[in-house]
Amino acid sequence: MASRVFKLISEEAHRQKYGLEMIPSENYVSKDVLKALGSILTNKYSEGFPGRRYYGGNEIIDKIENYACDLAKKLFRVPVALVQPYSGSPANLAITMAVCEPGDVVMGLALSSGGHLTHGANLNFSSIFYKAVNYTVGDDWKINFGELETLAKIHKPKLIWVGTTAYPFKLDYKKFRKIADMVGASLVADISHITGLIIGGVHESPVPDVDIIMTTTHKTLRGPRGAIILVTERGLKRDSEIKSKIERAIIPGIQGGPHNHQTAAIAVSLEEALKPSFKKYAIQVAKNAAVLAKELGTVSETHLILFSLTKYGYGMGYQAQYALEEAGITVNKNTIPGEPASPFYPSGIRLGTPALTSRGMKEEDMVKIADWIKRVLEEIRGLDLPRKQEKRKDFLKEIKIKLHKNKNLKRIRKEVENFAGKFPVPGIND
Repeated sequence: MASRVFKLISEEAHRQKYGLEMIPSENYVSKDVLKALGSILTNKYSEGFPGRRYYGGNEIIDKIENYACDLAKKLFRVPVALVQPYSGSPANLAITMAVCEPGDVVMGLALSSGGHLTHGANLNFSSIFYKAVNYTVGDDWKINFGELETLAKIHKPKLIWVGTTAYPFKLDYKKFRKIADMVGASLVADISHITGLIIGGVHESPVPDVDIIMTTTHKTLRGPRGAIILVTERGLKRDSEIKSKIERAIIPGIQGGPHNHQTAAIAVSLEEALKPSFKKYAIQVAKNAAVLAKELGTVSETHLILFSLTKYGYGMGYQAQYALEEAGITVNKNTIPGEPASPFYPSGIRLGTPALTSRGMKEEDMVKIADWIKRVLEEIRGLDLPRKQEKRKDFLKEIKIKLHKNKNLKRIRKEVENFAGKFPVPGIND
């Protein structure tokens, strides 16, 4: 009897092939990345670092990890690279532990302004074990550097994060550097979302201006789920011991044995990112996002669009996400700056073009997709979130039933399936 798991994987493959993945933090990996990720390397325990393992039998594992580190150093042009972090959040914890003592002040962009949980959000380690101070965006949705400078001078942070998860504009690392120098703070860039754009030359690199860089490997880099920590020349000059501090924070600080199959898959994705074709991919991601944003009546300077739904009604993010999913288009509900409704039932959606571009879609395809999105959103117009919290649970149940039966959404889904099915899915079709 075939495993139930493999039947479900087959169903997921069908969903990916005949739908449009538009969550900007999602992408497709190549067949070679999948091969490494599913390899026998998962069998080996390798606590410690190359040449300094706690277990024997790691001669080959050492070579793989060293190779991955060398590729990262070459790609980003930095002197130090560490590839063991399991994912982005533990990598950010390791960096914070290496730079700060518990109780030190850390600053990061507020979650409601497009920042990340690990940059100082409530209930996260970054605000439980450290004193978190958040800066925000202004009415133009761009980072308010005046506020950032004022807060930095008042609170004297030990670490300033520059990084985002729902921010459609380019980042000015030199402005962050100037403020960090004013207060003697370490400047750390979380480039998880825009790594591919940086490699492709579409977005400025933070390397000349920051001390430490963290990137996940599974977004625009098109690698497996994992993370890389990089130390720049500037970072080494600031603290010659920073590499060993980060290593100690990784193990024994927060992790045990590294995931060797993941390390190998990261190495494969870095090999792919060094090819000229990757730069073409990154450029196309940004072109696609700009066209898609324009068609939707907004703007994007990166791979990501944060789209306000306030013109459709109150608290429409959940309704939009569900309606689009019914039509075969996957996005995520998201708060917008100055959120008028609720973080749990927000007023916007976040969408992007990395996965679509990996399938070979171009600008003319973005025009079609924008039209489907606008048609879907018309189906939720007026389905406002109840202002009274106690009415929301029943309302959302009713909305799901209503949208599931919606004939216009079913028609759009057929059109989306016919369209998406013509484009190959890396790792599935190749």
